[in-house]
Amino acid sequence: LLEKIPNDMVALQNICLSLIYLEKYQEAISYCDKVLEIKKSDTYALKNKIYALESLGDYQQVQKLCDEILSSNPNDSWALNSKGLSLNELDQHKEALEYYEQALAIDPSDVTALMNKAISHSHLGNYEIAIEFYDKAQVIDSSLKEIPPAKSKLFEKLGDSDSAFLAAQGILNKDMEKIKAAAKENKCSLFHQVCENEFEEFDSKKSKMKTN
Repeated sequence: LLEKIPNDMVALQNICLSLIYLEKYQEAISYCDKVLEIKKSDTYALKNKIYALESLGDYQQVQKLCDEILSSNPNDSWALNSKGLSLNELDQHKEALEYYEQALAIDPSDVTALMNKAISHSHLGNYEIAIEFYDKAQVIDSSLKEIPPAKSKLFEKLGDSDSAFLAAQGILNKDMEKIKAAAKENKCSLFHQVCENEFEEFDSKKSKMKTN
């Protein structure tokens, strides 16, 4: 197709994407550049190029391309998160936070921004704040497997082994004190209390199924 129509943008984009999947990032960048020669502000090509540059560890160039996208669309959450991540990779965590805050101002439920904000605060030693943002992300998407161990490690750094154990089980912050109080009242370990709660929840679901 390119032999007949050398400037076919769809074909160029598809080749670029295929090369990214094959992890041939330098070649992918060359095809992104061909698209950008035709249309300088093509967002799809810019984002593919950013992805390839991230994979190559060229975060300075990533920042420049993110700025290009944001100059035409300041509310592009993907570009805001990518700019923040590039700053994280360069150990500029305070600066990275500014971009995640902008992304969250656009969409308070942006899980990527919440997670990235948690990571930034963790690097800055703000462990309690980091835990809060991990927890907010977990409330929105409980399927994120990386959150429980990340929260658990931060509680360990704070010297709170009980909360670290509960966090590792995927328990939300709001439920932790209830479980601790129940374990104290029942004079049992947190492990036994968690098991008891899970059994009761399973039993309740089973009873509802029988009723239906």
